[in-house]
Amino acid sequence: MAYKVTLIPGDGSGPEVVAAAKKVVEATGVSIDWDEMEAGAAMIEKYGTPLPDHVIDSIRKNGVALKGPITTPVGTGFRSVNVALRKTFDLYANVRPAKTYPGVITKFDNIDLVIVRENTEDLYAGIEHMIGEDAAESIKLITRKGCERICRYAFEYAVREGRKKVTAVHKANIMKCTDGLFLSVAREIAKEYPQIAFDDSIVDAMCMRLVMHPEDYDVLVCPNLYGDIVSDLCAGLVGGLGLTPSANIGVDGAIFEPIHGSAPDIAGQHKINPTACILSASLMLAHLGEAKAAAAIEKAVSAVISEGKTLTQDMGGTASTEEFADAVIAKL
Repeated sequence: MAYKVTLIPGDGSGPEVVAAAKKVVEATGVSIDWDEMEAGAAMIEKYGTPLPDHVIDSIRKNGVALKGPITTPVGTGFRSVNVALRKTFDLYANVRPAKTYPGVITKFDNIDLVIVRENTEDLYAGIEHMIGEDAAESIKLITRKGCERICRYAFEYAVREGRKKVTAVHKANIMKCTDGLFLSVAREIAKEYPQIAFDDSIVDAMCMRLVMHPEDYDVLVCPNLYGDIVSDLCAGLVGGLGLTPSANIGVDGAIFEPIHGSAPDIAGQHKINPTACILSASLMLAHLGEAKAAAAIEKAVSAVISEGKTLTQDMGGTASTEEFADAVIAKL
């Protein structure tokens, strides 16, 4: 039986990394019927929106999508396609693993963290407006429901994946209502999982501790904004955004994508690192129940990186995007 999966190449360098990931998935032998859809700035002229209805319909029908990065204008233009997809499908859990691989030059060699980021609330809800011409206001929305389900997801993930500890990241010392609610709910949920250690950390102190002793942490559960910032910090600890995948899990579907941007400055040059997208595809296969194929991909990626013969420029090599993917396939 073939799995039906929506495939969104994205823009910039997105199509290059998605093509590489698709090729690797197909090499595992898992049968995927790809439903390819286009989204992004190029669709505005044709459809009046970067996210046409037929793309949403495809994801709704298939329930699973593999997506490349899509450029989001800074300060002006359309709102993030990523944010729109998260809201449309209530993709409340953004799961971002950060793991060191032998062969990647980093300050640390023993990191194996997972950031579980709330994906639909907080300042990213986009509730903001101008107050006259000289002031702007953004509303930070945190609900008990949102806190409960992301914290429960973090603990359930820890149990399922054999993790030992969950750390709640917050700023409850200053934002006593919003972050205070998040922290109190996290503490309540933690009582239901006595087999999982629990602690909490103020977000600025968390950043300091992560760059000093990242080995002390396991699963970090965060409100939306902190999760975005902390996960990029953790990506830096393990070698950069080109190595870090993500899963967006929700009630009505799941979308898997690299956390890096579209890198339009190198689009078409075939030198972008496809590792994050390949590992995102691995997370997708695990979600589909193809655990053996998912593990095989990660093992093959690790083998290619540790061997050091076929690395992209960001990892100190000269291999093209496609050459790296072919090397991964050769290891499968």
